[in-house]
Amino acid sequence: MAQRTSPTARRAAERRVRFRAPPKPLYDRDMYRWTRQQAKLLRAGKLSELDLENLAEEIESLGKRDRREIHSRLRLVLMHLLKWQFQPDKRTHSWRVTIITQHREIQDILEQSPSLRRSLIVRFTRTYGEAVRQAIEETRLPPGVFPASPPYTLDQALDPDFMPKD
Repeated sequence: MAQRTSPTARRAAERRVRFRAPPKPLYDRDMYRWTRQQAKLLRAGKLSELDLENLAEEIESLGKRDRREIHSRLRLVLMHLLKWQFQPDKRTHSWRVTIITQHREIQDILEQSPSLRRSLIVRFTRTYGEAVRQAIEETRLPPGVFPASPPYTLDQALDPDFMPKD
């Protein structure tokens, strides 16, 4: 025997169906699938079907990501150069390997995005200050040990053959 639904329960069910939120856009549900879909639409020339707002945001975020990454890698190089210079008795091969690896990664990024060099120039002093704070934390040396201004130029910091003197 079929169960009868009360008129109140039926109306409540109808309201749930009517007021159900629309499904989230693909961008919010599955980023990887969305990127593949957008690439396919671009290649097919179906520009009117593109999710232009989110596509523009993602393109901008790629550039910002690369800029953050290159500054992070430069900060790491500068910190290790400082440690190398101001803690000669604690030098390790791993410090040198870190410097070499970060130089290589910075060069790779600059080959793909040469305009990021301008960002390194503009923010070099700030990045150096961040490296000093990190070096103080890691070495536990007093802040006055490290120069307030960068003792190296950007070109020196990016030169894979440069190592500061004691």
